[in-house]
Amino acid sequence: MKLLTLGINHHTAPLAVREKVAFDPEFLQEALHDLRQHLVGANQAGLPEATILSTCNRTEVYCAANDASAAGLLHEATFDWLAKTQQLAPSSLEPHIYSLPQSDAVRHAFRVACGLDSMVIGETQILGQMKDAVRTANDAGVLGTYLNQLFQKTFAVAKEVRGSTEIGAHSISMAAASVRLSERIFEKISDQNILFIGAGEMITLCATHFVARKPKNVAIANRTIERGQELADSISIQDVEAQSFKLSELPGRLHEFDIIVSSTASSLPIIGLGMVESALKQRRHKPMVMIDLAVPRDFEPEISRLDDIYLYTVDDLGVMIQTGASLRQAAVSQAEAIIEDRVGNFMHWMQGRNAVPLIQDIQQQGERLRQLELERAMKRLMRGEDPQEVLNAMAQGLTNKFLHGSLHALQHSNGAERDALIKLLPKLFASHSKPEDH
Repeated sequence: MKLLTLGINHHTAPLAVREKVAFDPEFLQEALHDLRQHLVGANQAGLPEATILSTCNRTEVYCAANDASAAGLLHEATFDWLAKTQQLAPSSLEPHIYSLPQSDAVRHAFRVACGLDSMVIGETQILGQMKDAVRTANDAGVLGTYLNQLFQKTFAVAKEVRGSTEIGAHSISMAAASVRLSERIFEKISDQNILFIGAGEMITLCATHFVARKPKNVAIANRTIERGQELADSISIQDVEAQSFKLSELPGRLHEFDIIVSSTASSLPIIGLGMVESALKQRRHKPMVMIDLAVPRDFEPEISRLDDIYLYTVDDLGVMIQTGASLRQAAVSQAEAIIEDRVGNFMHWMQGRNAVPLIQDIQQQGERLRQLELERAMKRLMRGEDPQEVLNAMAQGLTNKFLHGSLHALQHSNGAERDALIKLLPKLFASHSKPEDH
């Protein structure tokens, strides 16, 4: 079985490239089915397994395919599918792609789940996102034995690392960084009006951090007002009551807010240059902080050129949160050691799984030989022959058949092959128990 992780992340590509590769969550199952069909069409033996992890910082395709296909073919087929699906020229995507086979793929999955490959070292959100990706693949029917085992082990390793190290200590989350950036422009969050666009996990985390500063007003703009109001109710605290309105009302209300934080799953920007220019005029050019946590981006990049606009993306926040690295280094080293040991365990399991078909064939062959000798013995007994002679003949027949293949191979081999058989055969025929001494 061949494992492969092919992906792009914040280490290998800028935001402008990552947003072109990101998948819309609503169409992820459809993409998984299309990927499997593409791999089957590329002569991958059997039904390949697949999972797609797509977040603001990474898009990764995890695949497992039978040994009959070369690892290079699996890489080529997966890369071609990704470029074609996202309508990108292979030459523009290839410089940013990493391709990790076998144990490297396992190690990478473990590191991602533990937060070691994240922009915020030790963050926990990626683990939940990975679990969602696995659930989606399972619902789509493309998560087979190998990837299922890989991810279950991945989640167990993440739990172990977080329980036995301080990997999450001294880290600054995206939400906390958003507050700090805003405080660089506005001294007091308590004097500002804040708008959150979207109602997902990231917005919920950010809203919780901002509301703790007790801003003047808080509003949620969302595609469905019910979900927006649900979030508004959940973050409201004493002296701060959040309101909600439909996203369609945004053009007429954008000027009301000093800080806008957005994270939606839209494939296109929802806030354009013209909308912001209009809002600035109504505000008489009072500054606005805009924090775009979405990939693809929710704000048109040209907005950053406007005076009085302070637009930050996930990459901008990433620069700020790279603090406390030295304090976390000991925990990172501990985590890496745990991961390395668990990678070895998983690869040992995979090797054992790869031997299952051979073991089954040997067992079936042994059963056929047993049945053949037993039938011969039963016929002789029914003819009235001496039971002792029949049993001796059956035992001799089984022994001869058991040894025939190995002795034949040894007699007809030479050179390195013969030397290898001479070393291997004693292990195959060694007794697991010794007769007791009397």
